[in-house]
Amino acid sequence: MSVIEVGPDLLRKHPLPSHDEGGDKQLRGRVLMVGGSVEVPGAVLLSGHGALRAGAGVLRIATCRSSAAHLAVAMPESRVTGFDETAAGGIDAGAAEPLADEACECEAVLIGPGMMDRDATAALTARMLQAPGDAAYVLDAAAFTTLNPAGPYPSKLVVTPHAGEMAHFLDVEREQIEADPVKAGREVARRLGAVVAVKGAETHIVEPGGRIWCSRNGSIGLGTSGSGDVLAGIITGLLARGTSAALAAVWGVYLHAEAGRRLEQRHGRLGLLARELPAEIPAIMRDLSQG
Repeated sequence: MSVIEVGPDLLRKHPLPSHDEGGDKQLRGRVLMVGGSVEVPGAVLLSGHGALRAGAGVLRIATCRSSAAHLAVAMPESRVTGFDETAAGGIDAGAAEPLADEACECEAVLIGPGMMDRDATAALTARMLQAPGDAAYVLDAAAFTTLNPAGPYPSKLVVTPHAGEMAHFLDVEREQIEADPVKAGREVARRLGAVVAVKGAETHIVEPGGRIWCSRNGSIGLGTSGSGDVLAGIITGLLARGTSAALAAVWGVYLHAEAGRRLEQRHGRLGLLARELPAEIPAIMRDLSQG
Protein backbone atom coordinates (compact mmCIF):
# COMPACT_ATOMS: atom_id res chain seq x y z
CA MET A 1 0.00 0.00 0.00
CA SER A 2 1.29 3.46 -0.88
CA VAL A 3 2.32 5.93 1.80
CA ILE A 4 0.62 9.32 1.80
CA GLU A 5 3.03 12.23 2.17
CA VAL A 6 1.99 14.80 4.77
CA GLY A 7 2.35 18.41 3.70
CA PRO A 8 0.45 21.68 3.35
CA ASP A 9 -1.46 20.64 0.22
CA LEU A 10 -2.78 17.48 1.88
CA LEU A 11 -3.81 19.33 5.03
CA ARG A 12 -5.64 22.04 3.09
CA LYS A 13 -7.64 19.32 1.37
CA HIS A 14 -8.55 17.90 4.80
CA PRO A 15 -9.14 20.99 6.97
CA LEU A 16 -9.67 21.05 10.69
CA PRO A 17 -13.19 21.66 12.03
CA SER A 18 -14.25 25.29 11.81
CA HIS A 19 -15.83 27.12 14.71
CA ASP A 20 -18.37 29.94 14.57
CA GLU A 21 -17.29 33.34 15.81
CA GLY A 22 -20.13 33.31 18.34
CA GLY A 23 -19.37 29.86 19.72
CA ASP A 24 -18.17 29.54 23.31
CA LYS A 25 -15.24 27.53 24.63
CA GLN A 26 -17.38 24.44 25.33
CA LEU A 27 -18.00 24.02 21.61
CA ARG A 28 -14.27 23.66 20.97
CA GLY A 29 -14.13 20.70 23.27
CA ARG A 30 -13.22 19.72 26.80
CA VAL A 31 -9.91 17.99 27.48
CA LEU A 32 -8.92 15.89 30.49
CA MET A 33 -5.21 15.24 30.96
CA VAL A 34 -3.96 12.67 33.44
CA GLY A 35 -0.24 12.83 34.04
CA GLY A 36 2.78 13.90 36.00
CA SER A 37 4.68 12.45 38.93
CA VAL A 38 6.80 13.70 41.79
CA GLU A 39 9.90 13.44 39.58
CA VAL A 40 8.32 14.79 36.37
CA PRO A 41 5.54 17.18 37.34
CA GLY A 42 5.90 19.44 34.32
CA ALA A 43 5.24 16.99 31.49
CA VAL A 44 1.47 17.41 31.70
CA LEU A 45 1.96 21.19 31.69
CA LEU A 46 3.66 20.92 28.29
CA SER A 47 0.81 18.76 27.03
CA GLY A 48 -1.74 21.25 28.33
CA HIS A 49 -0.13 24.10 26.43
CA GLY A 50 -0.16 21.94 23.30
CA ALA A 51 -3.88 21.21 23.62
CA LEU A 52 -4.94 24.80 24.20
CA ARG A 53 -2.70 26.16 21.44
CA ALA A 54 -4.28 23.58 19.11
CA GLY A 55 -7.65 25.20 19.82
CA ALA A 56 -9.28 23.13 22.59
CA GLY A 57 -11.72 25.16 24.65
CA VAL A 58 -11.50 23.76 28.19
CA LEU A 59 -8.62 22.03 29.96
CA ARG A 60 -8.69 19.90 33.09
CA ILE A 61 -5.53 18.40 34.57
CA ALA A 62 -5.34 15.50 37.03
CA THR A 63 -1.98 14.99 38.70
CA CYS A 64 -0.19 14.19 41.97
CA ARG A 65 -1.47 16.08 44.98
CA SER A 66 1.96 17.54 45.80
CA SER A 67 2.22 19.10 42.34
CA ALA A 68 -1.34 20.32 41.85
CA ALA A 69 -1.06 23.80 43.34
CA HIS A 70 2.16 24.50 41.46
CA LEU A 71 0.63 23.37 38.18
CA ALA A 72 -2.48 25.46 38.79
CA VAL A 73 -0.33 28.56 39.16
CA ALA A 74 1.83 27.67 36.15
CA MET A 75 -1.26 26.96 34.03
CA PRO A 76 -4.01 29.33 35.17
CA GLU A 77 -6.06 28.46 32.08
CA SER A 78 -6.76 24.99 33.47
CA ARG A 79 -8.62 23.36 36.35
CA VAL A 80 -6.12 21.23 38.26
CA THR A 81 -7.05 18.41 40.65
CA GLY A 82 -4.54 16.61 42.85
CA PHE A 83 -4.83 12.94 43.79
CA ASP A 84 -3.09 10.71 46.30
CA GLU A 85 0.42 9.57 45.40
CA THR A 86 2.02 6.15 45.46
CA ALA A 87 5.27 5.41 47.27
CA ALA A 88 6.97 5.65 43.86
CA GLY A 89 5.63 9.17 43.35
CA GLY A 90 2.91 8.46 40.83
CA ILE A 91 -0.84 9.05 40.77
CA ASP A 92 -2.50 6.41 42.92
CA ALA A 93 -4.71 3.99 41.00
CA GLY A 94 -7.53 4.85 43.38
CA ALA A 95 -8.02 7.99 41.31
CA ALA A 96 -9.35 5.86 38.46
CA GLU A 97 -13.01 5.92 39.51
CA PRO A 98 -13.46 9.70 39.79
CA LEU A 99 -11.33 10.22 36.69
CA ALA A 100 -13.42 7.75 34.70
CA ASP A 101 -16.50 9.74 35.70
CA GLU A 102 -14.81 12.97 34.65
CA ALA A 103 -13.74 11.48 31.33
CA CYS A 104 -17.42 10.98 30.48
CA GLU A 105 -17.83 14.77 30.52
CA CYS A 106 -14.98 15.40 28.08
CA GLU A 107 -14.46 15.08 24.34
CA ALA A 108 -10.81 14.01 24.57
CA VAL A 109 -8.63 12.41 27.25
CA LEU A 110 -4.83 12.16 27.40
CA ILE A 111 -3.17 9.72 29.78
CA GLY A 112 0.54 9.25 30.28
CA PRO A 113 2.79 12.34 30.18
CA GLY A 114 5.30 12.18 33.01
CA MET A 115 3.75 9.12 34.70
CA MET A 116 6.61 7.13 36.27
CA ASP A 117 4.95 4.48 38.46
CA ARG A 118 4.28 1.78 35.87
CA ASP A 119 2.08 -0.46 38.02
CA ALA A 120 -0.18 2.38 39.13
CA THR A 121 -0.30 3.76 35.59
CA ALA A 122 -1.35 0.38 34.20
CA ALA A 123 -4.17 -0.02 36.72
CA LEU A 124 -5.41 3.54 36.32
CA THR A 125 -5.33 3.41 32.51
CA ALA A 126 -7.13 0.06 32.34
CA ARG A 127 -9.96 1.35 34.52
CA MET A 128 -10.31 4.64 32.69
CA LEU A 129 -10.53 2.92 29.31
CA GLN A 130 -13.64 1.14 30.57
CA ALA A 131 -15.47 4.44 31.14
CA PRO A 132 -18.67 4.85 29.12
CA GLY A 133 -19.09 7.76 26.76
CA ASP A 134 -17.71 8.89 23.44
CA ALA A 135 -14.44 10.54 24.48
CA ALA A 136 -11.43 10.07 22.24
CA TYR A 137 -8.28 8.87 24.04
CA VAL A 138 -4.59 9.54 23.50
CA LEU A 139 -2.16 7.23 25.31
CA ASP A 140 1.43 8.34 25.67
CA ALA A 141 4.55 6.89 27.30
CA ALA A 142 3.78 4.48 30.19
CA ALA A 143 0.04 4.58 29.55
CA PHE A 144 0.79 2.92 26.21
CA THR A 145 3.59 0.55 27.17
CA THR A 146 1.64 -0.88 30.13
CA LEU A 147 -1.62 -1.47 28.24
CA ASN A 148 -3.53 -4.61 29.12
CA PRO A 149 -3.32 -6.83 26.00
CA ALA A 150 -6.87 -8.03 26.61
CA GLY A 151 -8.35 -4.53 26.40
CA PRO A 152 -10.94 -3.15 26.28
CA TYR A 153 -9.97 -0.24 24.07
CA PRO A 154 -12.07 2.82 23.19
CA SER A 155 -13.32 3.22 19.64
CA LYS A 156 -11.42 6.49 19.16
CA LEU A 157 -7.86 5.84 20.26
CA VAL A 158 -4.50 7.34 19.28
CA VAL A 159 -1.14 6.14 20.63
CA THR A 160 2.08 8.09 20.22
CA PRO A 161 5.11 5.84 20.87
CA HIS A 162 8.72 6.30 19.87
CA ALA A 163 10.73 3.29 18.70
CA GLY A 164 11.79 2.25 22.20
CA GLU A 165 8.22 2.23 23.47
CA MET A 166 7.06 0.30 20.42
CA ALA A 167 9.78 -2.27 21.02
CA HIS A 168 8.74 -2.64 24.66
CA PHE A 169 5.08 -3.06 23.75
CA LEU A 170 5.74 -5.61 20.99
CA ASP A 171 8.54 -7.33 22.94
CA VAL A 172 11.07 -7.00 20.14
CA GLU A 173 14.40 -5.25 19.72
CA ARG A 174 14.39 -1.52 19.06
CA GLU A 175 16.37 -2.11 15.87
CA GLN A 176 13.44 -4.05 14.42
CA ILE A 177 11.15 -1.07 14.90
CA GLU A 178 13.63 1.34 13.39
CA ALA A 179 14.17 -0.97 10.41
CA ASP A 180 10.44 -1.16 9.57
CA PRO A 181 8.30 1.32 11.54
CA VAL A 182 5.35 0.79 9.20
CA LYS A 183 5.20 -2.94 9.92
CA ALA A 184 5.34 -2.25 13.65
CA GLY A 185 2.68 0.44 13.35
CA ARG A 186 0.38 -1.92 11.48
CA GLU A 187 0.74 -4.58 14.16
CA VAL A 188 -0.08 -2.18 16.98
CA ALA A 189 -2.98 -0.67 15.00
CA ARG A 190 -4.33 -4.18 14.47
CA ARG A 191 -4.05 -5.17 18.12
CA LEU A 192 -5.57 -2.00 19.55
CA GLY A 193 -7.85 -0.80 16.77
CA ALA A 194 -5.97 2.47 17.21
CA VAL A 195 -4.31 5.13 15.11
CA VAL A 196 -0.58 4.80 15.75
CA ALA A 197 1.94 7.62 15.35
CA VAL A 198 5.37 5.97 15.29
CA LYS A 199 7.60 8.89 16.20
CA GLY A 200 11.03 9.37 14.68
CA ALA A 201 13.01 11.51 12.24
CA GLU A 202 10.25 10.45 9.85
CA THR A 203 6.97 9.90 11.71
CA HIS A 204 4.59 7.31 10.30
CA ILE A 205 0.89 7.44 11.11
CA VAL A 206 -0.95 4.14 10.64
CA GLU A 207 -4.69 3.64 11.01
CA PRO A 208 -6.47 0.31 11.58
CA GLY A 209 -8.05 0.49 8.12
CA GLY A 210 -4.60 0.31 6.55
CA ARG A 211 -3.91 3.86 5.40
CA ILE A 212 -0.40 5.11 6.12
CA TRP A 213 0.89 8.66 6.21
CA CYS A 214 4.46 9.87 6.58
CA SER A 215 5.64 13.25 7.82
CA ARG A 216 9.22 13.96 6.79
CA ASN A 217 9.46 17.53 8.04
CA GLY A 218 10.82 16.69 11.47
CA SER A 219 14.06 18.28 12.60
CA ILE A 220 16.88 17.64 15.03
CA GLY A 221 15.62 20.50 17.19
CA LEU A 222 12.57 18.43 18.12
CA GLY A 223 14.81 15.86 19.77
CA THR A 224 14.58 17.51 23.17
CA SER A 225 13.04 16.65 26.54
CA GLY A 226 9.29 17.19 26.62
CA SER A 227 8.81 17.43 22.87
CA GLY A 228 6.68 14.28 22.79
CA ASP A 229 4.49 15.61 25.59
CA VAL A 230 3.72 18.65 23.47
CA LEU A 231 2.83 16.46 20.47
CA ALA A 232 0.46 14.33 22.56
CA GLY A 233 -1.22 17.50 23.79
CA ILE A 234 -1.64 18.93 20.29
CA ILE A 235 -3.30 15.74 19.06
CA THR A 236 -5.59 15.69 22.10
CA GLY A 237 -6.62 19.29 21.50
CA LEU A 238 -7.46 18.56 17.87
CA LEU A 239 -9.54 15.55 18.91
CA ALA A 240 -11.46 17.69 21.37
CA ARG A 241 -12.39 20.02 18.52
CA GLY A 242 -14.03 17.14 16.67
CA THR A 243 -11.21 16.06 14.34
CA SER A 244 -11.18 12.37 13.43
CA ALA A 245 -8.52 10.23 15.10
CA ALA A 246 -6.45 9.74 11.94
CA LEU A 247 -6.55 13.40 10.89
CA ALA A 248 -5.82 14.58 14.42
CA ALA A 249 -2.64 12.49 14.39
CA VAL A 250 -1.67 13.63 10.87
CA TRP A 251 -2.32 17.29 11.60
CA GLY A 252 -0.73 17.07 15.04
CA VAL A 253 2.48 15.54 13.75
CA TYR A 254 2.77 18.18 11.03
CA LEU A 255 2.01 21.11 13.33
CA HIS A 256 4.54 19.86 15.86
CA ALA A 257 7.26 19.44 13.25
CA GLU A 258 6.55 22.76 11.56
CA ALA A 259 6.70 24.51 14.93
CA GLY A 260 10.19 23.10 15.36
CA ARG A 261 11.22 24.28 11.90
CA ARG A 262 10.00 27.81 12.52
CA LEU A 263 11.87 27.98 15.79
CA GLU A 264 15.00 26.67 14.08
CA GLN A 265 14.81 29.43 11.50
CA ARG A 266 14.88 32.04 14.26
CA HIS A 267 17.14 30.46 16.85
CA GLY A 268 19.23 27.74 15.23
CA ARG A 269 19.01 23.97 15.08
CA LEU A 270 20.02 23.11 18.64
CA GLY A 271 18.94 24.42 22.01
CA LEU A 272 15.19 24.60 21.39
CA LEU A 273 12.91 24.07 24.38
CA ALA A 274 9.74 22.01 24.24
CA ARG A 275 7.88 24.80 26.05
CA GLU A 276 8.53 27.07 23.04
CA LEU A 277 6.73 24.83 20.54
CA PRO A 278 3.05 25.40 21.45
CA ALA A 279 3.12 29.16 20.84
CA GLU A 280 3.92 28.50 17.17
CA ILE A 281 0.80 26.40 16.56
CA PRO A 282 -1.91 29.07 16.11
CA ALA A 283 0.02 30.86 13.37
CA ILE A 284 0.69 27.60 11.52
CA MET A 285 -3.01 26.69 11.62
CA ARG A 286 -3.89 30.19 10.38
CA ASP A 287 -1.43 29.95 7.50
CA LEU A 288 -2.78 26.57 6.44
CA SER A 289 -6.37 27.80 6.55
CA GLN A 290 -5.61 30.70 4.23
CA GLY A 291 -4.78 28.48 1.26
